[in-house]
Amino acid sequence: MPESVDKPLEAKVNDLTITGATPSTPEVIPKPIVEDEDEDDDDDEDKPTETGEKKKKKKKKSKKKKKLTTIDSSYPEGVFPEGEWQEYPLDINSYRTTSEELRYLDRQQNNKWEDFRKGAEIHRRVRNKAQSSIKPGMSMIEIANLIEDSVRTYAGADHTLKAGVGFPTGLSLNHVAAHYTPNTGDKLTLAKDDLMKVDIGVHVNGRICDSAFTMSFNDTGRYDSILAAVKAATNTGIKEAGIDVRLNDIGEAIQETMESYEMELDGKTYPIKCIRNLNGHNIGDFIIHSGKTVPIVPNGDMTKMEEGETFAIETFGSTGNGYVLPEGECSHYARNQGTENINPPSKSAKELLGRINENFGTLPWCRRYLERTGEEKYLFALNQLVRAGIVEEYPPIVDKRGSYTAQFEHTILLHPHKKEVVTRGDDF
Repeated sequence: MPESVDKPLEAKVNDLTITGATPSTPEVIPKPIVEDEDEDDDDDEDKPTETGEKKKKKKKKSKKKKKLTTIDSSYPEGVFPEGEWQEYPLDINSYRTTSEELRYLDRQQNNKWEDFRKGAEIHRRVRNKAQSSIKPGMSMIEIANLIEDSVRTYAGADHTLKAGVGFPTGLSLNHVAAHYTPNTGDKLTLAKDDLMKVDIGVHVNGRICDSAFTMSFNDTGRYDSILAAVKAATNTGIKEAGIDVRLNDIGEAIQETMESYEMELDGKTYPIKCIRNLNGHNIGDFIIHSGKTVPIVPNGDMTKMEEGETFAIETFGSTGNGYVLPEGECSHYARNQGTENINPPSKSAKELLGRINENFGTLPWCRRYLERTGEEKYLFALNQLVRAGIVEEYPPIVDKRGSYTAQFEHTILLHPHKKEVVTRGDDF
C-alpha cells in the first residue's frame, strides 16, 4: 500500500466486525473456502444405440472439493519458510554477514520474524490462488472477496486483530494507481485489456506483510515494457536497501532503473515515469506507514535505514504525468494516531469509533469490512469522524485518464546480519 508524499497514510487495513447499535463482538471466521477438482463419477451404465447395440457411457472425472485450511495445519511446529536472504550493500556492513554475535541477537527476535514469515506464506498462497483464479469478466467485488476470504481462512484467527487482512485489497485499474477497492454495490468488472494492481496485506499479531503485483490479461505483449520496468525498479530498490543506506540514494537508483524503459502503445512511444509522489514506507506493529518513507525518485532525504526496521519497497511506473491526485468514491479509511483526546461529535460517532478501535485499531479498513457483521446505516457517523479528524479517508489516487500505471512491492526485514525479502516467491 503506497504512501503519498502529500499526505502520509497512517495505517493499512484489517478484517472487521461491527453490529448495529450494540457493542461489537469478534468477527466470526468464515467457513473454509472450497476449491473444485473433479466431479463425481457417473454410473457406468450401458445404453442402447440407434442400431440396438449397447454403448458404454463415458465416465466423467470425479470432482472432489478441497478445503482451504489454516496455514498452521501445514506448519504445526510454528516454523515457517524464510524469505530470500540478501547481504547488505555497503562495505561498512560486510562484517555483519559472518558475525556470530549479531546472529545471536537476531535469534532473540525469532518470534517477531516468525510472525512475518507466517504472514508471508499466507500471502504467497493467496496470491497464487488469485493469479490462477482471476479472469476477465469477474466483478471487483468477486475478486476482492476471493482474496480476502482466502486470507481469513488461512489465518484462522478468532479475532481480526490477532491475524488476517492487513488492509483493504487494492484492485486499481489502468490510470488508477492505488487505494481503490470496491464498495458494496460497485458494478465494475475486469476487462481483458485492463492493467490491474493487486495490493494485498496480511498481518499476524500486527506484523504486516505488504506486497503487490500487477496483472495483465492481454496476450499481445501490450504491457510487457511497463511490467518489466516496474518489477526491475522494485528489485533495484530491494537490492540497494539496507542498514546505513540513505533513503535518497535508494530513490535515485530506482528512478535510474525505471526511466530507462519506454513503452509503445498504438504506434506511439511513451517514456515510463516514476510516480514521484508515491513512496515505499516503514512498517510498524499495526501501523502500515510508520515514520520513514522510501522515495522512488531522489528527494534529498539523507535519513538512513536502521537495524531492526521493516520496510515495504514498492515502486510505481506510469505512461502519464508521473504524478497522482485523489479522484473518485472513497473506500479506504484509517484511524488517525494521536487523536485519543478528541471527542466524537455524536453518540453514533462514538459508538462507531469504539467498534473501529476494537476491530481494526490502527489498521486501515474499508466500508465492506464494516458491513460484514450487518452494519448498515453508518455513513453519517463515519463522515462525522472524518470531519473531526479522528478518521482519515483515502480516496483512489489517479494519473491522467488514458495512461497506464503498474506496481510491484515486497516487504523486507533488516536483520542484524542480513536483510530478508520475506514476501519473495516463485512468481516475483
